[in-house]
Amino acid sequence: MPVSFRTFSLSLTSLCLLLPTDALRAEDWQASLRAGAVSVPRYSGSDEQVLTPLAGVEIVSPYGVFLDSQRGLGWGFDEDDFGLSVYIGASDVRKDRRSKYKGSNHLEGMGSIKSRPVIGLDGTYHMGPLILGATFEHALEKDDDDHDTDSSWNRLKLSISAPLYEGRFGKVTGSLNSQFGDGDYMRTWYGVSTGQASRSRFRAYDASGGLISRGADLTWSLPIDEHWSVSSMLSMQYLSHEAADSPIVERRMQTSLVGQVIYTF
Repeated sequence: MPVSFRTFSLSLTSLCLLLPTDALRAEDWQASLRAGAVSVPRYSGSDEQVLTPLAGVEIVSPYGVFLDSQRGLGWGFDEDDFGLSVYIGASDVRKDRRSKYKGSNHLEGMGSIKSRPVIGLDGTYHMGPLILGATFEHALEKDDDDHDTDSSWNRLKLSISAPLYEGRFGKVTGSLNSQFGDGDYMRTWYGVSTGQASRSRFRAYDASGGLISRGADLTWSLPIDEHWSVSSMLSMQYLSHEAADSPIVERRMQTSLVGQVIYTF
C-alpha cells in the first residue's frame, strides 16, 4: 500500500479533563510536529507518482494515551524489549478520477474506495539489534454497503529491522517486510467485479486473499539539536502475483520517498 496519511482530530482540552491534574504538567507530555513532502504512487499498482505535502502531529500523555495524525487515537507502552499499541484511526482512500493528490483517471468507472474507521494493533519485540514488528488492521464496513468498495477487510504486516549505521551523520535503519490481506481486502483494492468491468476499461478479476507484497524500507534520521531533527525514508513494495495480476496494476514495483523536518517538545 502507498504511504497512508490519515487525518484525525480531537479536542486536547477534552482529553485532558479525563486525566488527573498532576498528570498535566508540561514535562510529562511529549509532542512532535512534522512537515515535509512525500512522493507516492497515485494508487497501489499505478505507474504514476504524485508529490504530496506532508504535515502531522503526535501527542503522547504520561499514561500512554496518544493522538497521532497518521495512526489516530490510541494507547501504547514501550518497554526495553517489547512494545504494544492499540488505536482507532481511518483507512486510506482511492478515487477513480484524478483529484489533487489522490486517485487516477485510469480507474474511471471503478468507483471510489472511501475512508472508514480502522482498529489497529501494533507490536514490536527486540532481539538484540534486531526488531521484530507486527501490525494488524481491521477496517469496518461502510454504511453504503457497496460490496465492491465498502466491505470490511483485514491486513497484516510483518517486519524485521536493524540499525545499519549510527554516528556523526545520524542513524540509518533497514527493514524488510511482508504484507498479507484477506479476500475482502484483495477484492477491494485489486479486484474487478463484473459490475466494475462493465463500467470501466478493465476485465473482471477475482483476487484471492493471501500475500499482498514484499518490501524493504531504508530510513535515515539526523538530530540537529534537542528539539529539531530531519529524516527521510525510501520504501519499496513488490506486489505479489495475486495483486500484480490485477488488470488495474500497471507497475509491480511500488516506490515511495518521504522527507520531513520534526520538531519535538
